[in-house]
Amino acid sequence: MTMKHLLAATALVALAAPVQAQVQERTIRISNGVAEDHPVADGIEAMRQCTDERTDGAWTLNAFWSSALGDDLQATQALRSGVQEMVITSTSPIVGIVPELGVFDLPFLFANAEEADAVLDGEFGEFISERMLDSGLVNLSWWENGFRNLSNNVRPIESLEDFQGIRTRVMQNNIFLDTFQTLGTNPTPMAFGEVFTALETGAIDAQENPYVTIDTSQFYEVQDYVSATQHAYTPFLVLFSGPIFQTYSEEEQQILRDCAMAGQSVQREASRELAGQSLERITEAGTAFNEISEENMAEIRDAVLGVYERNADTIGQDVIDRVQSQLAEIRGE
Repeated sequence: MTMKHLLAATALVALAAPVQAQVQERTIRISNGVAEDHPVADGIEAMRQCTDERTDGAWTLNAFWSSALGDDLQATQALRSGVQEMVITSTSPIVGIVPELGVFDLPFLFANAEEADAVLDGEFGEFISERMLDSGLVNLSWWENGFRNLSNNVRPIESLEDFQGIRTRVMQNNIFLDTFQTLGTNPTPMAFGEVFTALETGAIDAQENPYVTIDTSQFYEVQDYVSATQHAYTPFLVLFSGPIFQTYSEEEQQILRDCAMAGQSVQREASRELAGQSLERITEAGTAFNEISEENMAEIRDAVLGVYERNADTIGQDVIDRVQSQLAEIRGE
């Protein structure tokens, strides 16, 4: 090899080296409040396959289930501190960190999953994700928790009057407290990991979650009734630590975003497919299921309209107006 060729080869190696260094060996811990048989696991597995391919196996994704690394709020705070990499959490437990997320807790905001997808994957979803950056949180993707329904041990919920006096576990945020107080229940804020035992011991009568969560958490073992209230749709956030994200190369950051989106399609599909199957398992286990007439549902919706006005200052009236404007556009209003 001539000196000219040697210098050329050396220059090529020097140019190639930084490109190789753009992807380092990394172990990423993912905290979850849900059980391992939840559709979130399908999304994480799709994300793991994606990162394996994109990093040539340099990344290891370790999922921790059922609040093993702390509840969703604790895990999210660990992200902000830069001591943990990822958490997949419902929006509701972390409204104290990002108040704008409370918009998703407003009762009966979305009529169906198609509306939710259009809002979350569109301009409004990007707007909320940008707001989260100031809190040290990077939202990689919107996944699905789903429409929430009430289960209880007192009576089937068929009308507004049926909510009266039922001791109901709610998530630890003021909008759910307001909603269920307005409906006439006795709401009790409680971490998700405590719910099964509280239902089993009779400390509370009721809880509200999507069918998949009721199924995978085996709440049907300690609940007599489940009613299709569909009072709220809550998404999952795939959150990454802002401080840690900044230490990743641009290429690694893009891999995280792309692979979280790859997981999104798989997770949402699994969630919707399993919702019907979960309801079947719940009823087969002996929990009585009922739907609510449209007339009674309209009365329930009307009863909680004041929740929007009372929580506008906390969420931001501009945020509520923005999502309602996009929904009106989607509905052709």
